[in-house]
Amino acid sequence: MELSVSPHANDFAAQVRGVQLSADLSGDLVEQLRALWHRYQVLYFPEQPLTHTQLEAFTRAFGAFGHNPYVRALNDHRHILEIRREPDEEVVPFGSSWHSDWSFQVRPPSATILHAKVVPPIGGDTHFVDGFRALETLPKDLLQQIEGRRSIHSARKSYSREAVQAGGQRTSMTIEPSNDAWQTQLHPIIRTHPDSGRQALWINPVYTIGIEGMREAESAELLTQLFDHMLQPALIYQHQWAENMLTMWDNRSVLHSAQGGYAGYQRIMHRTTVTGSIPV
Repeated sequence: MELSVSPHANDFAAQVRGVQLSADLSGDLVEQLRALWHRYQVLYFPEQPLTHTQLEAFTRAFGAFGHNPYVRALNDHRHILEIRREPDEEVVPFGSSWHSDWSFQVRPPSATILHAKVVPPIGGDTHFVDGFRALETLPKDLLQQIEGRRSIHSARKSYSREAVQAGGQRTSMTIEPSNDAWQTQLHPIIRTHPDSGRQALWINPVYTIGIEGMREAESAELLTQLFDHMLQPALIYQHQWAENMLTMWDNRSVLHSAQGGYAGYQRIMHRTTVTGSIPV
């Protein structure tokens, strides 16, 4: 079976057809998909009905499962998170702020995989930022300020007890806050992709809380400038979902944000992650 690949602008994100992900994938096909994933960073596969077991099998083809803290997984499928929002929920959509998944971990996930189960008729898109082009287009004065520096990552703004309480009652998902969320982890601001060797601007507004060796105000000002650059429309791909679509993205170079705009409708996604390496 021959793959059909349709890239988006600037080779950031691509639609892939010509494969059935519920089947056992050969080693050659997995490597072909891996190469496409590294090239385009975001891959999406329309019309892919999958059981929980099939979603898990597809994930394992790319590596071991990542560790998902703070959110209760599905019963009997501890590596699958159900990203769910009911029609009457008033709390903001889960993952609505720009972030890279679990960047506060020592080894953040290499891949995030999201499978659409229930898609609202309006809204509910996911937006992605190309971290490679963000670095390539970064003004020289900003680049000079971050070269060789490390940023401070923490889950405190999302998963500390104080943050969860302030965020309102989420009825369709179980968030499990912890004092562990106050821990910090240092990562390079400019991250080298372990497979392609390309470098990305790798910070995010949710989990990046400072820059090592800088005063808080100075750090906050620089991060704001960097985020403003990263979130300009020219670097963003706006992804529209359809039922049974599977999308995977490279968490080592991509930021994403779950959009709202579907009040009064249900939205259900199933998510897995693939373990990653220590950022360098």
